[in-house]
Parts: sequence; structure tokens; C-alpha cells
Amino acid sequence: MKTNTILDEDLKFLDLNTTIKNNLKNNNIIKIRDLWQLKRKDLKNFGISDNDISQIIIKLQLNGLDLNKKIY
Repeated sequence: MKTNTILDEDLKFLDLNTTIKNNLKNNNIIKIRDLWQLKRKDLKNFGISDNDISQIIIKLQLNGLDLNKKIY
């Protein structure tokens, strides 16, 4: 799947755990593009733990993305 297509996918595509998904949804983060544009500091401000942030980073990297708008 092309990167631009992945960015328009719902967060369900990343298969994150329910706690992370609910926390992101409560902060109006619905699409992968919304998440991709954030920084680690933003996620911490949402109350997401370091372990959960690591999971998010891994799931993004598996799809060629990283936080803070980086594409591999």
C-alpha cells in the first residue's frame, strides 16, 4: 500500500490496543495522518504512556512512517 493511501486510513489499520485507540479518539485523532503529524511530546500531553508511545512508533514504522511527519 502506498504511503499516501496509508495516511488516509482509519487508526484501526494500525491494530493498536484499545486503550491507545480510545485515548487518541478522545483527542480527535482518527486517521493515521492525524497521528503521523504529532510529536512524542503531543502524545505525552494526551496522557499516553512511554510504552504505548513505543507501540505507536513501531506500528507506524512497520508501515514506513514515523512520528513528526517522517516517511521511510
